[in-house]
Amino acid sequence: MTAETAQPAAEATAEAGAEQPVPLGPDSLTWRLFGDWRGLLQGPWAGSMQNMHPQLGAAVDQHSIFFTERWQRLYRSLYPIGGVVFDGDRAPHTGRQVRDYHRGISGVDAKGRRYNALNPDVFFWAHATFVMGVVVVQEYLGDPLTPAQKDQVWAEGLRWYSMYGMPMRDLPADWAAFQRYWDHMCENVLEDNKATRDVLDLAELAKPPTAPWLPDPVWRLLRIPISKGFIWLTVGMYDESVRQLLGLRWSKRDERLLRVVHTTVRYGWKLVPFELRYHPRARSAWRRARGKIPADAPLVETPDRNLPPPEYRDSPHHYVPGR
Repeated sequence: MTAETAQPAAEATAEAGAEQPVPLGPDSLTWRLFGDWRGLLQGPWAGSMQNMHPQLGAAVDQHSIFFTERWQRLYRSLYPIGGVVFDGDRAPHTGRQVRDYHRGISGVDAKGRRYNALNPDVFFWAHATFVMGVVVVQEYLGDPLTPAQKDQVWAEGLRWYSMYGMPMRDLPADWAAFQRYWDHMCENVLEDNKATRDVLDLAELAKPPTAPWLPDPVWRLLRIPISKGFIWLTVGMYDESVRQLLGLRWSKRDERLLRVVHTTVRYGWKLVPFELRYHPRARSAWRRARGKIPADAPLVETPDRNLPPPEYRDSPHHYVPGR
């Protein structure tokens, strides 16, 4: 699978696999590893890895309002993206909703190259970063996965991807094939572009909407170590080929310090009560699976504080509950 396949968007949505997709459940490894709060620490890693894809980066640069509402977009997106994993029988519907937010996002980039957000290669790359993100979080903040667990995560990643109703042909068959695909993308396809650099520029990071009580002068002071810490961790999580692409340095001292952070988070995380580890959409799924709430309980949606600006709430490109 290459990044340059130019398959029309209509074909992309019409070629879903013939078999009914089988949602993931509480018996899956992905349920246990995806959707916990440690994933927020690799937010800039995921965003920048996605944006380095030439077509995806162009789409973000020309169509997204992410950089005017970073926190809100991040928190808001966790609900439908998490729902593709955690919504059970409703996951295929959630997946198609996520897919359809990307309809009509197309154009020509600054180099004259056409892009389309529903190009299967573009859409798959975004999904690839989610699956690799599961592995990355465990590698740097949790219990590193064994080869067998990586095979399982990728097999479940294919089931996860089938929820979107996108073409299922020519996808990596196992973890080894996925790793070759990933290495090829990092070494030969990804590029240093404006959308990537914008993700990594946290100098003016706004105050989180979850902390409106925090005085602005205090946030301006806290923002300095927080932004530097996020970027440092992101650089540590990158493949070496990506660091070289972006001209970033990573020393042996950095690596030793990252291992200290890894150990601290890895063992400290085990002290957090199980349900409190998870994002609300994932937490409610675990509660349904354990019989604590009805199996058909309404899905948890993002609170109003995370909604896009009012002038964008009628846009079909944005997740707005109850629209």
